[in-house]
Amino acid sequence: MAFSLPDLPYGRGDLAPHISEETLNYHHGKHHQAYVDNLNKMIEGTDLEGKSLEEIIKAAAADKSKAGLFNNAAQVWNHTFYWHSMKPNGGGKPTGKIADKIESDLGGYDQFVKDFKAAGGGQFGSGWAWLVLKDGKLAITKTPNAETPVTEAGATPILTMDVWEHAYYLDYQNSRPNYMDAFINNLINWDFANKNLG
Repeated sequence: MAFSLPDLPYGRGDLAPHISEETLNYHHGKHHQAYVDNLNKMIEGTDLEGKSLEEIIKAAAADKSKAGLFNNAAQVWNHTFYWHSMKPNGGGKPTGKIADKIESDLGGYDQFVKDFKAAGGGQFGSGWAWLVLKDGKLAITKTPNAETPVTEAGATPILTMDVWEHAYYLDYQNSRPNYMDAFINNLINWDFANKNLG
């Protein structure tokens, strides 16, 4: 079974004005689609055909000669996770279990915002800011390019923010900070985060 581009969990215009329909047309419809198409071509006829996305990512990460495969497989996973990390009328302070964990593990919501923006803003070039659960505690991390917590033993991704330029350039030009503010204040899907905590 070849991989297919997953549908967005909302309409392409539903995140506006924070992320425009035009951005999602390119980001989901072109970038994410290209990663899916490349992944399918690369695994066709190999022993990875029919494996899960996570299995492919882990196998490719362990083999330097499969860097291209890793990049495309990880970007398929990262983007799918990113779409679900957002929702219309999201953002702001969390509720439920994630709120308690942010308080106890990260020093409260205001500290989370500061550290999450520092991770996203401090990622030179392309990459991702992550909220992960590791050893029972929340942590904020960042990864370059297609790197993903999926390859890290004992890490469970809870939320991600894409800081590749194509995630925000049409809407915010070179102002990554304005995009990050919009993401945190208006888009974070805390229901998804609570679900990922288990």
